[in-house]
Amino acid sequence: MIEAVDIHKKFGDLEVLRGISLKVDPGEVVVIIGPSGSGKSTFLRCLNRLTEPTKGEIYFDGVRITDPDVDINKVRSQIGMVFQSFNLFLHLTAKRNIMLALTEVKGIEKADAERIAMEALDKVGLLDKADAYPGQLSGGQQQRVAIARAIAMNPKLIMFDEPTSALDPELIGEVLDVMKSLAKGGMTMIVVSHEMGFAREVSDRVVFMDQGVILEEGSPAEIFSNPKHERTRVFLRRILHE
Repeated sequence: MIEAVDIHKKFGDLEVLRGISLKVDPGEVVVIIGPSGSGKSTFLRCLNRLTEPTKGEIYFDGVRITDPDVDINKVRSQIGMVFQSFNLFLHLTAKRNIMLALTEVKGIEKADAERIAMEALDKVGLLDKADAYPGQLSGGQQQRVAIARAIAMNPKLIMFDEPTSALDPELIGEVLDVMKSLAKGGMTMIVVSHEMGFAREVSDRVVFMDQGVILEEGSPAEIFSNPKHERTRVFLRRILHE
């Protein structure tokens, strides 16, 4: 579905990514873990070129999207992105937030966009909040609207950048439940997260990043029960005993 080959990213003299290669197959759920500042979010943003890689190639669904001639907006319409800050328009209702990209990006008629938006809200358990504004919703509900907005576009891949890190602890579960149901439904997902329980339960593969490189990757059982790299062991010991 998507493949990154030798991705580097420099901001001035700071090299944030130092040669990342990763392939994600259709229907696979990959969770990227690692300490803050390891380059996880930057890597995610490079995958849909919200951040331009300094070096390296990215292929999505067989197309080299680092090609300067590629229509990146067309590519992005097939890659959903859910950020840690919900990025909702405060002056639009939940339903209108979802409809906007459908009508403006995909050119879908308003009536059809409304039907798709309502179906997406139903999938995240927020059908009754269609006419609520973001300010009337909890953080967890706002993030579920953001997920509904992503799935309404019928993407081939959804990327989540620490989707629960801005939430109060009691609201995290409702967002993770929606993500679990997406995974069970066969959605291809790349998730940057500190939620180790989610990674252990839902992912097909866990990738551990530190200092701009992938130190190791494997099944949840391999990474959590028998990590090979000492840095992975230290990180997991710390985060699992917090």
